[in-house]
Amino acid sequence: MRALRGLRFGISQALPPAMPQYKLRSEMHDAAGRPVRRKVRRLTGGSTGGRFVPATENIHQGPSMNPSIVGIVRSHLRTREECPKYGDTDLPPVWIEIMPEFEPAATDLQIGDAVVVLTWMHQGDRSVLRCHPRGNRDLPMRGIFSTRSPDRPTPIGMHNVRITGREGLRLQVHPLEVIDGTPVIDIKPDNSADPGREEFPSLVNPDTGRAIIEAGRDGWLRGLFAGFNGNISMRQGSRVVITATGSAKGHLSPRDLAVVDLESGNALSSAQASSELSVHLEIYRNQPAAQAIVHTHPPKLIALSLRGKGSLLQLPLYEGQVFAAKLTRIPSEIPGTPELGESAGQAARYFQAVFMDDHGLVCWGGSMTQALGLSEELESLAAIALAR
Repeated sequence: MRALRGLRFGISQALPPAMPQYKLRSEMHDAAGRPVRRKVRRLTGGSTGGRFVPATENIHQGPSMNPSIVGIVRSHLRTREECPKYGDTDLPPVWIEIMPEFEPAATDLQIGDAVVVLTWMHQGDRSVLRCHPRGNRDLPMRGIFSTRSPDRPTPIGMHNVRITGREGLRLQVHPLEVIDGTPVIDIKPDNSADPGREEFPSLVNPDTGRAIIEAGRDGWLRGLFAGFNGNISMRQGSRVVITATGSAKGHLSPRDLAVVDLESGNALSSAQASSELSVHLEIYRNQPAAQAIVHTHPPKLIALSLRGKGSLLQLPLYEGQVFAAKLTRIPSEIPGTPELGESAGQAARYFQAVFMDDHGLVCWGGSMTQALGLSEELESLAAIALAR
């Protein structure tokens, strides 16, 4: 990794041999390297009567600031030009490598947590005070403090992300649009993004609601959901909590959850349930072990069905035989009709995964993890079958 340049803020952090020393001084300099003297306003008393009066002082005479580098971003973005000019949720997830000495500070971070990541945008130009927003010269210039530009006097980036994976001291987060090698100087909980118990509809158990929201994001990140397709539900006693019609599964919120009565199918909340409600209700009615259902449109499994390559039982893999034994296929029916629901419900009595011809896959499980995990396994096997 290239040595970071222009860092003048007071950081001197010991790094592994493969990483350069980051040295940031507390002094502010101009282009010629001279200490900058700025006019500042100071509140004074006495003869001034408490008025603001200008004063001049060296910025570097103030208290020193020495933030620590707690981690490094590992991203597919290699240059500033590749970075989006505004928040982009379609970017793939990136990894943050936490420094070993900060392991105790990261022990309680879990998958699904919403956090604020503070980065040091080391390639930013610290002399810039005004810019064209998003680099668009057709837009009038604005003061740097009202833009997201990485060029700023103190190039600290603030990113609201969610932890989508963890491997030891490596955190997978999304969305984070910074270049590979960007230093991380802090990680904080994002309380504004915490769904909170009071935000869910009164009939939705918060644990149930969070499980559905996390499954939607996880499935979207793995390509099982696209746009607004698919639906997710969980059994909650005599009720079913299901995603609302027209909701984007990768960006669900508490208001995207509908509640219906399991026996009658009557709505119990203001949100309108998914058009595939009948499939979910019939599976729960016919399969007492089903506690969670995930209906996806997995592209590789659908492509395999359209190419007429037969079932996954034909794969010469142990995993193929194990998971294909859980899968059955039912004839095409119009989505959202009672006929499709009845057919899927009957099939779910004997199989944990039901492929609906010309439509998609529905998997049930004793937990949301089981239902989503089976969907992932079958999509992975379909990818192998297509590559043969």
